[in-house]
Amino acid sequence: MYWQYSSTSGCASYGVGMDNQAEVSEFLRTRRDRLTPAQAGILGGGRRRVPGLRREELAALAGTSVDYIAKMERGNLAGVSAEVLDAVARALQLDDAETEHLHDLARASAPVSPRKRPKPPVTTVRPTLQRFLDAITGTPVWVRNHRMDYLAGNDLGEALFSPILQDAASRRNNALFTFLSPAARIYYPDWEQGADGVVASLRSHAGRNPHDKSLTDLIGELVTRSDDFRYRWAKHDVRFHRAGTKRIHHPAVGDLEFSFEALELPDSPGLTMFAYTTEPGSASEERVRLLGSLAATTTATPVDAQRQGRPRE
Repeated sequence: MYWQYSSTSGCASYGVGMDNQAEVSEFLRTRRDRLTPAQAGILGGGRRRVPGLRREELAALAGTSVDYIAKMERGNLAGVSAEVLDAVARALQLDDAETEHLHDLARASAPVSPRKRPKPPVTTVRPTLQRFLDAITGTPVWVRNHRMDYLAGNDLGEALFSPILQDAASRRNNALFTFLSPAARIYYPDWEQGADGVVASLRSHAGRNPHDKSLTDLIGELVTRSDDFRYRWAKHDVRFHRAGTKRIHHPAVGDLEFSFEALELPDSPGLTMFAYTTEPGSASEERVRLLGSLAATTTATPVDAQRQGRPRE
């Protein structure tokens, strides 16, 4: 099924597949609207009703025609070369994530061969990968798919994310937990920033996987159930989630601050492994040790039972 949320009409529409033309149109329009003439190096510019660039200004900066820009903004990227896409990206001052997203949308504009059926999302990890995760001690490590389903982790990863894993309504999914669980605003002290990142990551994945029904179903559920998600989705922001800091308030040990690294797994397309480390000698390091001790001494906890009962295929 496809859905589209319109920031102008304020409603969602549904059908089959993702509406690529609407995605392209809204993305380009929002990027042009946010760039002022001064930011683009255009002096003067006269009176204007909106602060963003005019189409003719974008066309001049990109070295193409106004008609071509208009065609692209109608959502038609079929036949647009990579060179033109890069020129438009430079003119709009897109960052690396936004530029890649524009190319993803262009690739999605190509006709889909009926013989190329979308692959279902990966929902388990290989036994060898699970053994690798289990061998890591002292730092939480976990794996998610592009839907933000928590798939596997080591003991510390399971203990750290126990509030998500034990929340039945979230279905082991961090996006559902973030936007639909009241506990998320306590668990994530920087909820606003984290919520922005969740939506931007899902938008990036949706651009690469426009015909993934499980992904579009998840986004459709969030669009219809969460005003906070719907507002952010309409902004069309995209972002890489490769490294950074994360603050968590864990109900068992209190405040924790991590630096994280994200590693994509080439042998398992769509899966990303995260490692959360603490500053040596910090209070967070001590609390992570305490969390590990609690996880090791607590037997038959709901997370343990859930993990033991989960097939590792």
